Amino acid sequence: MFRKIDDSISVAAQIDTDDVAAAAAQGFTMIINNRPEQEEPGQPSGESIRAAAQAAGLGYVAIPITPGGFTREQIEATRQALDSAEGPVLAYCRSGTRSTFCWALAKGTAGEDGDELARKAAGAGYDISPIKPLLGR
Repeated sequence: MFRKIDDSISVAAQIDTDDVAAAAAQGFTMIINNRPEQEEPGQPSGESIRAAAQAAGLGYVAIPITPGGFTREQIEATRQALDSAEGPVLAYCRSGTRSTFCWALAKGTAGEDGDELARKAAGAGYDISPIKPLLGR
């Protein structure tokens, strides 16, 4: 269910509170929620995931991203969250794609190689070619 991009981050489709406990058991230290509230009927609230993360001793950051694109603020917030994490991070959205794109943009704007980011994303089953021109090299 969690797709490992590299040792520092994995991504997932929508998680629920039971998945938070599984994430903690697997050694994740932070959850990044990239899902806007009420994007789909019946999705767990960000507050319920935050509470479960807190109960499990995990950090939690909400950086909601609509399907329409990414802002500099969202990319910077992601970079800061990743930099502050004290271990592996689990980021989620509806399918994991927005989380993967935002991770790649955060890393790319910090100077990491775009080809390497694309390779890592592909290894987790995600194609970041739509944003690859924004990553450099």
